[in-house]
Amino acid sequence: MDERRQLSTYRNLQNIAKYYGDMTNQVSEFPTERTFQYQHSLPPLPVPSLEGSLAKYLDAVRPFATEEEYQVTAAVVKRFGEGIGKDLHQKLLQRARTHRNWLEEWWLNAAYLELRYPSQLNVNFGGPAPYLEHCWPPTEGVQLQRTSISMWHTLQYWDLLRTERLDPHKAGNVVLDMDQFRMLFCTCKVPGVTKDTIINYFKTESEGPCPSHVVVMCKGRFFSFDAVCDGHILTPPELLRQLTHVKQCCEGEPAGDGVAALTSEERTRWAKAREYLIGIDPANKTILETIQSSLFVVSLDDAKPYATAENYTPVTREALTGDPTIRWGDKSYNSLSFADGTFGSNCDHAPYDAMVLVTQGYYVDQQLKATDGRWKGSETVQPMPLPEELVFTVDDRVRRDVAHAKQQYFETTQDLQVVCYAFTSFGKAAIKQRKLHPDTFIQLALQLAYYRQHGRLGSCYETAMTRRFYHGRTETMRPCTLEAQNWCHTMLLPAASAEAKRKALLLAFNKHNKLMAEAQNGKGFDRHLLGLYLIAKEEGLPMPNLFTDPLYSKSGGGGNFTLSTSLVGYTTVLGAVAPMVHHGYGFFYRIGDDRIVASCTAWKSSPETDAEALFQNLVSSLHDMLHLATTAQL
Repeated sequence: MDERRQLSTYRNLQNIAKYYGDMTNQVSEFPTERTFQYQHSLPPLPVPSLEGSLAKYLDAVRPFATEEEYQVTAAVVKRFGEGIGKDLHQKLLQRARTHRNWLEEWWLNAAYLELRYPSQLNVNFGGPAPYLEHCWPPTEGVQLQRTSISMWHTLQYWDLLRTERLDPHKAGNVVLDMDQFRMLFCTCKVPGVTKDTIINYFKTESEGPCPSHVVVMCKGRFFSFDAVCDGHILTPPELLRQLTHVKQCCEGEPAGDGVAALTSEERTRWAKAREYLIGIDPANKTILETIQSSLFVVSLDDAKPYATAENYTPVTREALTGDPTIRWGDKSYNSLSFADGTFGSNCDHAPYDAMVLVTQGYYVDQQLKATDGRWKGSETVQPMPLPEELVFTVDDRVRRDVAHAKQQYFETTQDLQVVCYAFTSFGKAAIKQRKLHPDTFIQLALQLAYYRQHGRLGSCYETAMTRRFYHGRTETMRPCTLEAQNWCHTMLLPAASAEAKRKALLLAFNKHNKLMAEAQNGKGFDRHLLGLYLIAKEEGLPMPNLFTDPLYSKSGGGGNFTLSTSLVGYTTVLGAVAPMVHHGYGFFYRIGDDRIVASCTAWKSSPETDAEALFQNLVSSLHDMLHLATTAQL
């Protein structure tokens, strides 16, 4: 094992992941680079070699196969590579010649817009805001005041994007694609009977006018007001006045019809309900368009999660599974304001990946820290129109549709187990001190935790970003390698020496780092195989045996990963997602200097899974790994 090579790969990954951790200078005082100025100079998304992708695929399925099963799959892959796979690959290369990102449209459709199951819980991501760790601990009686300040900082971030003063992201000296940041504001998914669409109203100042209104939801009712008056963003005192009016309108009054719950429905059912809603009154279409085009949605929620900096579970659960009548599930950004003064978010995943919200959330967090969570400007409130209530025309059928949506939503959310804790024994500093990559450290700890709990390894998806390419989003990195399997087995062998464990660990680290670097550089294989699959499907060809082979889904292919994981970054922002499969886990985590905060989800109806137990096994694994790294002097 060449340790210098392992260390070199670690340093390369540090550069690649740098944009996650070094966000303190997101905005230059005198910017010399515009946010979107490099978009047209980014390289196209490459197509990996067919031979390379098939070899990596075979390597990835091996931990899940007996020798006999592996030989069968190897023969299937060989026939594919020498036959239909060659033809499909040539057609993919032809597509890549006319598309700067051959995957973009396919990925959006296959991963998001064509899905028919409810997306609010199964696709959206949500999570707690980090403010409770410092200036805004849970406190009653401050909900509206804090919301006005949080809104103001969010509006400043929107203005940075509008005026292109947000620094372009870079990994070392490599420019990263910023297109997804156009989707944070003024963006919404619209349901279709067979396929959804995304509508984006955002424009930079140089491109033209952009909607500047926000929608506030409270007790199943909708209100809207313009966040800009006479060319200036409303101040926190002015925003507070608008929020107070909304709250006063709703206090002591019956709850609204809760039409927003329809966004939590199965997609085709929601599409038909939406068509009916528009049909009974054309004014309903105008209301829908007002919500869709809004900057973002603010949810005034009566819930009081009372989370702490050690236990984020209550607010994370509320962000993922809270009241469906006061969030618009198709909106790119729902800012959730709870009655105990804590905050969260719930966002449609289709238009962008989590790092967009991470960047925005960290910006707001740093601004709040710098001002101790207070507004120190003028208290003057200029005259302006009060918020307008948006009242849908509904009938008995719409009410039945809303009731059905709420019933299915609550049945599903009650089945979701959510835990979110801070591990405070050590963090990034201690891991890096031992010259190990922090993200790889957590991933291998998770593999060991799952192995301890279930007696086997779990197929695992980790997000790898491909933003160094034009409109790049993500690639799959599969952490469950043969090397990881061997290391987990060695760790649990009573007779194994520290040296044997150390060697196995280094091999697993090196393999993981190598695969992650390849995935980030456009040399992963999962998206490539997806492209070949979609060409066969589009051309009406018989489905190649590679995709129907049992090991394809058993190893995670086709969206069947037991562990769905993602590093949210090295900032203060965290998120959470539901598991990808019924017998699986959703696992998001962030890595601080002295702590690791992780959210873990599982379905209660699965007899196999337990998110609480997995987190506790993770804690044991983290301690064991650091002990091994320390005593063996890795």
